[in-house]
Amino acid sequence: MDPAKYADLFLDESREHLAVINNQLLVLEGRPDATGSVDAIFRAVHNLKGMSATMGFSGVARLSHAIENVLDLVRASPDPPDQELLQLLFQSADRLEQSIDDAVNGRESTDVNQAIAPLDSFAGSFQPVDAETESQPPESPPTAPAGTRRLEVRIRRDALLRGARAALVLQRVAALGNVLAVSPPQTSMETQAFDGRFSFGLQTDQSDLEIEELIRGAGDVESVTIAEAGTDTKESTAARHVRVDLRRLDAIMKLVGELTTAKAGLIELAAGRSDPTLEAMTRKVSHLVEGLQHEVIQARMAPVSQVFDRFPRGVRDAAREHGKQVVLAIEGREIELDRAILDELSDPLLHLLRNAIDHGIETPEERVASGKPAAGRITLSAHRERAMIVIRVRDDGRGVDRDRILRKARERQIPGQNADNLKTEELLELLAQPGFSTASSVSDLSGRGVGIDVVMTRLRSIGGSLDMESEVGRGTVFTLRLPPTLAILPALIAEVGSERYAIPLTHVAETVDLDARSTTRDGETDRLTVRHGTVPLSRLRDLVQLDGTGPTRQPVIIVQVGERRTGLVVDRVVGQRDIVARAFDMPRGTAPFFGGATVLGEGEPVLILDAARLV
Repeated sequence: MDPAKYADLFLDESREHLAVINNQLLVLEGRPDATGSVDAIFRAVHNLKGMSATMGFSGVARLSHAIENVLDLVRASPDPPDQELLQLLFQSADRLEQSIDDAVNGRESTDVNQAIAPLDSFAGSFQPVDAETESQPPESPPTAPAGTRRLEVRIRRDALLRGARAALVLQRVAALGNVLAVSPPQTSMETQAFDGRFSFGLQTDQSDLEIEELIRGAGDVESVTIAEAGTDTKESTAARHVRVDLRRLDAIMKLVGELTTAKAGLIELAAGRSDPTLEAMTRKVSHLVEGLQHEVIQARMAPVSQVFDRFPRGVRDAAREHGKQVVLAIEGREIELDRAILDELSDPLLHLLRNAIDHGIETPEERVASGKPAAGRITLSAHRERAMIVIRVRDDGRGVDRDRILRKARERQIPGQNADNLKTEELLELLAQPGFSTASSVSDLSGRGVGIDVVMTRLRSIGGSLDMESEVGRGTVFTLRLPPTLAILPALIAEVGSERYAIPLTHVAETVDLDARSTTRDGETDRLTVRHGTVPLSRLRDLVQLDGTGPTRQPVIIVQVGERRTGLVVDRVVGQRDIVARAFDMPRGTAPFFGGATVLGEGEPVLILDAARLV
């Protein structure tokens, strides 16, 4: 076996197990009597040991085995783990992650023995409980109780890590109820002789379909048979799940995007001819392309938990390092985003969380003195808002000090205003200045002035926006608004003169006619009265510096980002199109409110307007 062929699969699955280890260690730190967390950590480490041994990564396997020994003793002990032991397990998890990265990149980790030594030392000094009182693992009691369903599972013979897949199946079904009479024993599944077939009993009130879907979600499952204990089994025919390289999905999505553009061209061609046969075929092709587009987009979606679940451990370590107590709450794990957007979210969210710990959350002494709980709270949440995905990072800390920001801005000779009149969006723009920081010194978390700048730049590159709300003494909320996918976007096509521009439909609230009777003057700004109040007006013709006045009757596109709205006056609204956004490097001096480009079905290139810059 060539391990290099399976390195990506090994790394992906290892990261899933490491996330379980870190998250369950955090649970155990808060509730040392949570025996279920110890069992979950043990299973994850056990799976890592089997996978790494199969791949030939002996250092990872030895370290996993040493951690497994300690966890086995913890499970046998009537006493919960103390803080010293928990810190040892946290450190060992870090060493395990580093060893996995080293192994996958062809480097032999030099500190595996150093990581194993304290684990072996703990195991050697541990006083075991009396053998007569030692509890037996729940996986293999001698007989299955009446009413237990009997399951037979077959892992694909060409699967790389058959034993690890089998262990993952058992780990998943353990969440549904009691797992009984596993055959062959799990120790036999770790050997090369294991052919991927195993059976077990399961006591649960879940339906057969729910059980099977959970098992097949482990991947590489060829068949599942379920029956009441003592009866014949019958293989089910539920859908199979396979892992697909994201690069292949990207290639398919690119082709679907080109197909969508070609579909638009075909619709334009059919509209110009009176041919019923061509029109019927165009409708059929359009329907098929839309169906294919939907299925490919769904295949690219993944829950935000894949990113969110990386942060609890990092928040815990950062807070301890800076003498603060922080509780991280995560909401909306099930919300789905395009994998390409998820890949870009990790760094911005990490910067915002670090910002909250360093600048927002006070020390326990400061919080108690101001009447707050000693432990600060950061909430990371996701939810849907119209066609957008909204992610918020909220803390209950000290809030943003406007005066301090303004002083820093003046020190750096950045044009500013009186702090009392500084609008929130202007405050955010100041914080996003490259190199701007209010930290008095550089730390591991902040002080170099790159945090908010990185967040703003990354979000705009994926069609998102950032808003901020803050109240002194109460805390700060950063709101990220993102399109669910970048691949194909519905957009409104507008015209000024002979030029066309696209506005993502996710930011279009409505369109109205420009009526002089509904227009008022507020200083140097025209405002339009609409049903929800008044909005400032911007003329796209002026923004793109196009001469002329346009037609007498002009439509207004109400663009909305969060709570901010503006009216964009155009010459004509062409209609709605599905567009394939294409990023490109803007020439020097280009206006900042362009966020990419697209090509319409008739081959015309069109610039995409960045709604966040317009409002």
